[in-house]
Amino acid sequence: MAKVTAKSLRSSVVYSVYVRNHSEEGTFRAVERDLGRIRRLGVDIIWLLPVHPIGRMARKGGLGSPYANQDYREINPELGTLEDFTRLVSAIHDHGMKCIMDVVYNHTSPDSVLVTQHPEFFYKTPEGQFGNRAGDWADIVDLDYTSAELWEYQIETLRMWAGFVDGFRCDVAPLLPLAFWERAHEEVAAVNPDCLWLAESIEPGFIMHLRSLGLIGLSDAEILQAFDACYDYDIYPYYSGYLAGENTLGSYVEKINAQEYLYPDNYVKLRFLENHDRARAKAVIPGEQDLINWTAFLYFQKGMTLIYGGQETANEVCPDLFDKDTVSWNTGSDLSWLFAALYPIKQKKIMAQGICKLRALEEEHIITGTYTWGGQKLVGVFSLRGKSAEVDTELPDGVYRNLIDGSEVTVAGGRLFCAARPLILESGQLMIQEGIS
Repeated sequence: MAKVTAKSLRSSVVYSVYVRNHSEEGTFRAVERDLGRIRRLGVDIIWLLPVHPIGRMARKGGLGSPYANQDYREINPELGTLEDFTRLVSAIHDHGMKCIMDVVYNHTSPDSVLVTQHPEFFYKTPEGQFGNRAGDWADIVDLDYTSAELWEYQIETLRMWAGFVDGFRCDVAPLLPLAFWERAHEEVAAVNPDCLWLAESIEPGFIMHLRSLGLIGLSDAEILQAFDACYDYDIYPYYSGYLAGENTLGSYVEKINAQEYLYPDNYVKLRFLENHDRARAKAVIPGEQDLINWTAFLYFQKGMTLIYGGQETANEVCPDLFDKDTVSWNTGSDLSWLFAALYPIKQKKIMAQGICKLRALEEEHIITGTYTWGGQKLVGVFSLRGKSAEVDTELPDGVYRNLIDGSEVTVAGGRLFCAARPLILESGQLMIQEGIS
């Protein structure tokens, strides 16, 4: 609900947990034992990938995808009991964090309880068979939201879980009617008025594909009428395109800048370098110093920050969605210090309230950025390919402290030297004014 969403949500850091593959044990209890470490990274919200029973019919892999849901109102016994789940949520709260659960409302497994009990809830192919309207998803069948009774069932399910958790991450939300999400938001508020709504919005190409088929494909502007935040897939093709050498750094930066005027003043984007559907950051940004710069830039961008479990230890391979594939916590690399150092910067009000303007230095592969809020400024410099350079800055001349690592940075003649490490400087943190001892 962009009209009522607080800008302070932009200060939140979300940590995504794939329970099955978070540990060798693969249970809620194992996640519970890891909460202290996760919180120390600087995390506000735990997002649990789907925790419901997984279908067996047309199952992919040995264990199946958690996105092939068999029963919206039950807990996957492979992960634990309902008591274990509620205990985990309570422990998350005890650690000062919130918990959101994944909601997969576009489809179910072919052997879900709804297929058996309410076959009229489902889309049928021209041949009268269960199937998919778009995409080659062989392990699921699509729901049909022309059914008023389906709306009632799904909203009642949301109301039930809203009594346990603090919000929902809604899978492929743009494929459902906007009116459904608006009504769901309104009715869930009666149970939990502070419920957080995060939409997995989709890439521009997928929106156009859906619309070309005469199907629903909600834009981010539409989604933000019913949700507090959505993915930044609108710019993802330019991020991945830059890494692949298919477009310039400037075109990527300009797409981010455009969000400042395309969306409402209080828009919230979920910023990420990786997630369970995309390549690990380490796989596409192999250089350690480059990855450090990209991670700092991730936090610098306006919006919520997403950490996918294992990102802090620079895992290169995403856990398999369909089988047991435990995250490696001993890769020989640990960026936990960086996440922890960036978290207090993310909490600064200027990052939630200010206007952000980015600039690309093409030859140097450097991004500079400035937040402006009243008389305050926050400046970031991020060298994405290990290059050192002098860059212009809007800060007054003097010596500043880098908020990331505490090192001193000198601004002289309106310029500073970037030694291939990320810099975030604040106007109020001027240590020594030039010419003054």
